[in-house]
Formats: sequence, structure tokens, C-alpha cells
Amino acid sequence: MTIRVLILGGSSEASALVRLVAERGDIEATLSLAGRTAHPLAAPIPTRSGGFGGLEGLVDYLRHHRIEAVIDATHPFALQMSRHVEEACARLALPLVALTRAAWKPVAGDRWLEVGHAADAVAILGEVPSRVFLTVGRLSLPAFAAAPFHHYLIRAIDPPDGLEALPNHELILARPPFSIEGEERLMRDKAIEFLVSKNSGGEATYAKIAAARRLGLPVVMIRRPKQAGTTTLDDPAQALAWIERHGRAPSPRGV
Repeated sequence: MTIRVLILGGSSEASALVRLVAERGDIEATLSLAGRTAHPLAAPIPTRSGGFGGLEGLVDYLRHHRIEAVIDATHPFALQMSRHVEEACARLALPLVALTRAAWKPVAGDRWLEVGHAADAVAILGEVPSRVFLTVGRLSLPAFAAAPFHHYLIRAIDPPDGLEALPNHELILARPPFSIEGEERLMRDKAIEFLVSKNSGGEATYAKIAAARRLGLPVVMIRRPKQAGTTTLDDPAQALAWIERHGRAPSPRGV
């Protein structure tokens, strides 16, 4: 007997879980991606890309495809999607669990300036023109148009829209993981004075934090939004075990 599972992806943890479920004949899983990356890495299970059309669209999708369990393995800052999936699963009485990575924590030698939002990060950079390494994702870039006098080194997987609002910038296209030595060399070569990062957690992009520590650079760290009430796991193997436990769950209401 198979269980139909929807995995909302966008994180390395999602990719690891997908590899695990692909080997199982008793799990019929679909990976859903937001579509923000033009050329995502190929997945070994059926994949859909793009939004659902809001909360109601997500409910319709879950009902139409007779989904029996949902894993929210989106990026830790994908707050709206997480809220929608929590409400949709509650409405249909579907089991839901979040798979995420632990947040980074400062250690000895770190010079973190923690803020709540991208706008707060702009403010804390100050009025003196500085060389800033921005690693905040494309959705947070518009906030920095409020301080166009800084020189921004921007790294992304795909070219972001709206960079004309940051007239003094340099764009680097690259996909993680990155090495500490490479990050340190990049920051030295570009004479970086501030690193701005979201607290995404995980190992794939932590090298920039370690490199900033080595160089004694301040890190403007954007805190994660508060988690919803969904049960959270941080290990793909735990998520697989969770799917197994729900493999014989009764059909949800409204399906």
C-alpha cells in the first residue's frame, strides 16, 4: 500500500529527503518547487514548479491529487508558503511536518549584528559608503535600494530582477556549497567591510560566516521569522520515518 506525499522543496534537506523516498516503492512522492531558480538540480521523483495560486489553490491541489501527507521542506524564510500549507493541511485534516535545518549560532570570534528584517539591515550599515557582501536572496534585495551609496557585491544562482535600483553593485552567479578558503579569498579580493546574511542555517553556505570570522568582519545577520505551530524535524531520515508512520493513515476529510 503506497502513501501519496507532497514534499515542498527549496532546501538541501528537501533534496536529501527526495533521494531517500525515490528508493521506496511504497511512497508516491511529488516534489514541489517555487520556481524561483531557473535551472534547479534534477530530482529523481516527479516534480512540479511554480505557485499553487494561494491558499485556495493549494487546498484544491491537495484534494485533487489525493495527497495523504505533506512535508514542508521549504527555505526557512519562506514564511507565507509555510503558513498556507499549515492552514491547508488543517482544513483537510492532513498530517504535516516541517523539515528544516538548525539556525546558525554565534561562536567565539563572531561579530554578529542581529536584526529582524532586511530594512533593519540597511539601517545598521549606516550612512558611510561601505563595501557590502549581500547574500540575502532576491526577494530582500529591493530593501537595499534605500542606501544606493554602498557598493554591493551580490551573489545569486540566477540574475535577480531590479538590480538597476542598486547602481553600485557587482553580481556573481554561483551555486553552493562554498569553501571557507574561497569565501575568505573573495572577501579579501573585493575588500568587503560588511557581510549581510539571512540565518538560513545548514552547512552549504556556512563558509561565508566562518570566513568573516577569520577576517574579523561584522556580519549583519537577519533572524529567522517565528516558526508556525507545525512539528519540526531537522533530519531527512526522521522525515522518512514520519512518512512511514503515516503510511496507513485514514483518508483525510474532504477528499
